[in-house]
Amino acid sequence: MGGASESMADDTGRGAGHRAGTAMAALDAHGVVRAWSREAELLSGIMTADAIGLFAGRLLADPEVALGAPAFTDSSRWGSGWSGIVALRRGDGTPLDVYLRVRPLTERDGGVRWLVGATEMTAVPSWPMNGAGVQALLTGAPIGIAVRDTDLRCTWVNDALALQDGIPREKRLGRRLTEVLPGPDAESVEAVMREVLRSGKPEVDHEYRAWMPTKPQQEHAFSTSFFRLDDADGRTLGVCAMSVDVTDRQRARERLAVLSEASTRIGTTLEVMRTGQELADLAVARIADYATVDLAESVEEGEDSLARLGSTNGRVPAFRRAGAASIHEGVPESLWSRGETVSVPVPSPFTEVLASGASHLEPVLNTSLGTWLDRDQERLDRIRRYGMHSLMIVPIHARGAVLGVAVFVRMGDSVPFEADDLRLAEELVARAALSLDNARRYVRERAAALALQRNLLPGRLVGGVAVEVASHYVPADTQRGVGGDWFDVIPLSGARVALVVGDVVGHGINAAATMGPAPGRGAHARQHGPVP
Repeated sequence: MGGASESMADDTGRGAGHRAGTAMAALDAHGVVRAWSREAELLSGIMTADAIGLFAGRLLADPEVALGAPAFTDSSRWGSGWSGIVALRRGDGTPLDVYLRVRPLTERDGGVRWLVGATEMTAVPSWPMNGAGVQALLTGAPIGIAVRDTDLRCTWVNDALALQDGIPREKRLGRRLTEVLPGPDAESVEAVMREVLRSGKPEVDHEYRAWMPTKPQQEHAFSTSFFRLDDADGRTLGVCAMSVDVTDRQRARERLAVLSEASTRIGTTLEVMRTGQELADLAVARIADYATVDLAESVEEGEDSLARLGSTNGRVPAFRRAGAASIHEGVPESLWSRGETVSVPVPSPFTEVLASGASHLEPVLNTSLGTWLDRDQERLDRIRRYGMHSLMIVPIHARGAVLGVAVFVRMGDSVPFEADDLRLAEELVARAALSLDNARRYVRERAAALALQRNLLPGRLVGGVAVEVASHYVPADTQRGVGGDWFDVIPLSGARVALVVGDVVGHGINAAATMGPAPGRGAHARQHGPVP
């Protein structure tokens, strides 16, 4: 009964079967009862031994309903079956309204049997639900539904599943999942289905990935739930799979994981160059095969950066490579080492990004004649040598200033960048930009404090006639190098000398300024560091 099993699996999958207390019966081609479930006994009050061999019409209060049902009389409508509300004649002669569903079970020889399900009206929803409604519910459901037999071959599928994974119905029917979506993910799904068939325990929210046949470079994530289908006698008919595309959810989860990792791996110090390298390292580990970070030289020196490239009348400012990382050891793709001055071709996507402040996404890198790469042969040679095929350029800006650019590249067999990848790269760069700007401001403040402090140091110390005084600048805070500790050398009468030590609370430019000579104290030196 290969054909019968297929139809039974289809009906069980449609109506949720006897799990909801549905009474099940099987009829032969003449409408004679050949199987009678325990639920049927409870619903009708007729025992199995008494029901077997009866014409189904005798079980109804009005036998004409069975004789006139189109599902029995019109072979052209066998495929859709029949459903409706009828009065069942119970064993004690009293009628009982039930919701009846009749589905054909096609035999291999073309013959037909019938699977009948009956549900007491108290268990049926009050809103109208006829056979057409059930069919519409399944075929029009926004989730993908497929029924597979005990060999895991597809026997029924709705339209939503084809829209999800791009596999047409005719290619799926009669085949296993591994035959239409080969790969380890499909094999793991089949392993789950076999376990569901064996144990009868449903598997909920099993996630797997698959490549769309219509878009072979686009990976999708699916969440699928499986449950076993049994007939009224407890025999296993197959397994039903209900699938939802969760690609967006999966990407959001991965994006949050990357951003969470960025918060701990980028900006670990207040060093501009190290922060740039941390950004490149994280990008290659998560979204790119090759990444570079180039910063304006003014950023490394702690100076204010440009709001836009246009403010220089088209002149490209000097850039320095702060970070470079690759899937290849030694970063052979990079034309410049860290710390070297970077050449920015004009015009190019780099200058467009610097001028506009907007990112550049080029899913398929255009290396044909007539592009900006014609004027940058050395860069073009590297692109072709390492199979670079997809490009993103993201400006690094913070507080209205453009600090530099981050470049992300995919090579070889990697899938091209998409809009989601660009959004992730922009969020990643935005976090790094704050750390870079903080480092730039720190460099500027530290340089100013050091300059102020050095200017406050005396050119010559005097200890009077009693002693000779010498000093050496040794910062107590080796990290910042600027503070408010000080000493003073004061000549006194009688060949005496006073050595005074003091401390200004805090660090930085404010502490250095406070350390300076107070009004009216004279020009004695207050120097940051230990007493000589």
